[in-house]
Order: sequence, then C-alpha cells, then structure tokens
Amino acid sequence: MRPVVIPAPIKLLWEADNATNEANTSLIRKHYATLLKGTSDVSVVIPAYNEEKNILRTLLSLSSNRTKWSVEIIVVNNNSKDNTEALVKATGVTCITEVKQGITAARNAGLAVAKGKYVLNADADSIYPPDWIELMIAPLATGDACITYGRFAFIPTGVTSRTSYYFYEQMADSVRWVNKRFREEAVNVYGFNSGFRRTEGLEVEGFNHPPGANEDGWLAVKLREKGFGKLHCVTDINAMVWTADRRIEMDGGLWKALFMRAKRILFPPKEVVIRKDL
Repeated sequence: MRPVVIPAPIKLLWEADNATNEANTSLIRKHYATLLKGTSDVSVVIPAYNEEKNILRTLLSLSSNRTKWSVEIIVVNNNSKDNTEALVKATGVTCITEVKQGITAARNAGLAVAKGKYVLNADADSIYPPDWIELMIAPLATGDACITYGRFAFIPTGVTSRTSYYFYEQMADSVRWVNKRFREEAVNVYGFNSGFRRTEGLEVEGFNHPPGANEDGWLAVKLREKGFGKLHCVTDINAMVWTADRRIEMDGGLWKALFMRAKRILFPPKEVVIRKDL
C-alpha cells in the first residue's frame, strides 16, 4: 500500500537546512565513517549538476542507512556551477568530476571508479529510507536478479498536492504492472533507484545506449540478454524512495505530464522500446 502522506522521518530530512547547515555536514561525516567499514562492498553513485540545495539531505539519508555491507558513496560532479563539489567534499564523501555533460557520462564515470561488488544508482534530489541499501542489495546477493529496481513517490515542490500525486502513482503502478506482464519490464527501471553487480555492468559497457533510449532501462536489457539474471522489483514499503517532482514540473505540471505520458503509452515510438512511459 502506498503512503498518502510523506512519512515523518522523510519529511524531516527533506525540510532539513541545506547548503548553510554545518550540523548536517558534520552528521554526514560521522555517519559515513560508520557506513564505510574498510573495503567497500557496495558503491552508491550519485550524478550531480548544480545540486547545492539538495545534496546534503540526500547524503544524510544515505549515510544514515542501516546495513551489514560496507558502503562507499561517490558523487559525480557533472560541471556544476554552484557549490555542490565543496559541500560534498566537506562531508568526507568521494567527489569526482566528469567534464562530458550528461547523465550517461556521469553514471559511467561513477561506475569506472566504483570499488564495490554491487553498484546502486541514486540521484541528488531524492531521500532514501534507512533500509534502502540492504533491501536493494539482497536480491543481487542471494537471488537470480541481474538488476534490482524499486518504487518511488513524489515530494511536491510546486502547486501539485501530495494527494494528487498519490492517485497519479497508483495509476502509474498499474501501467508498470502491464509493462512487466505484457510489454517490456525494462521501462520500469529508473536510474535513481536501481542496482546491479559491478563486474557485470562493466562487461556490458555500462550505461552506453543507442540514441533515443534511456541509460537505465537499456542497461537492464543488456544485463538480462547477457544471461546474468532477471529484473527484480523491490516492493517492500521500507525501500520506497522519495524524490522531488522537478521532472513533472518541467513538463508543465501534473495534468500536462499525464497527457504526455498517456500519449507515449498509446503511441510508443517505433524506433526504440526502452523509453520512460511514466
């Protein structure tokens, strides 16, 4: 069952002070020293472009995760013009620079330097619940999954209410069920909430994809077709990621976004199947 309202712990993190809050920086540094227990088992890769308003709360949520794994966090600064890089470095989290602009180049740069056996993809404007790392890695460590992906919910940043997003997400879940059963499950995979084994990701040339495709869904297809396993959706409510609705707002608001996504569902592009439907 999806939450109608934002859970209190998530809301507290989202409303935390951002760039000017030295207390959060110190807290991240303290938590991260416990999260990274020597050699890393898991690498969490976060592309970032001008994310000084969001990056600290994302890092605070990730560094506060409860897991038996040793976890490194890698932020890929993709030519930010603001204070993103300085903020990340102040927390003790690894920050590298990728000068080639774009999400594919940024994710590949993070994959190239990752040391963990497993790689988790995250974004700089999302809040990750305390058990996210543990729940996303479990199917990769013990099952036949080649890639894990999870559910997410929107945090309103504009005029759209959380209640409206709740109904939108319920509809989107139905479409994703149809994708999984009758169409292509890989379109359900999102880069800010997925994971895979590092060596297998490197073997299929990471996030490289043909024009018109998405880097995350295409990676899922490559891993599956290589015979590394199945796509696995993590449905546990404790793995629900909360993300800003910036993409929806950029599309012109919820109703316009609904129209655009419905059009892509009813009339999908013929040249490429791995596109975002919702």
